[in-house]
Amino acid sequence: MAIVKLTVNGRAVSGDCEERTLLVHFIREKLGLTGTHVGCDTTQCGACVVHMDGKSVKSCSVLAVQASGSTVTTIEGLASDGELHPVQAAFKEHHGLQCGFCTPGMVMTAVDMISRHGGDLDEKTVRHELDGNICRCTGYHNIVKAVLSANEQMNGAANQAAE
Repeated sequence: MAIVKLTVNGRAVSGDCEERTLLVHFIREKLGLTGTHVGCDTTQCGACVVHMDGKSVKSCSVLAVQASGSTVTTIEGLASDGELHPVQAAFKEHHGLQCGFCTPGMVMTAVDMISRHGGDLDEKTVRHELDGNICRCTGYHNIVKAVLSANEQMNGAANQAAE
């Protein structure tokens, strides 16, 4: 057994697990944060995306012991003071939720995408970067609209503050 120590959603946590335990299983089973979903266990679907040390990763491809010492943000850590994160709000507003299974991974991927691209984000880039996230319910149209809307809201506010 190994001891894993992380900061998850701003809170220091630790737990023991077998060395072969995937981060997604540690998050769900040891920490009880079930918003991160297990879809394929082969990095194909993106339902397990979390942010580790500020970058989006598929938590089914990372061992919990590899993540020890890292800072992890899950879907549960995005909202603040009862307010949805702008990406979560945009998914709700633009009906990008569908059944909801892929939504946490899509949202986490979108937050990372927006932070990397900022105001320089277009439909082609969004569709390309969502390629690693599978949604079986939709043609991605409303998801793409939600990401672009959140990008505009987040970067519009940042651009206005800079002026």
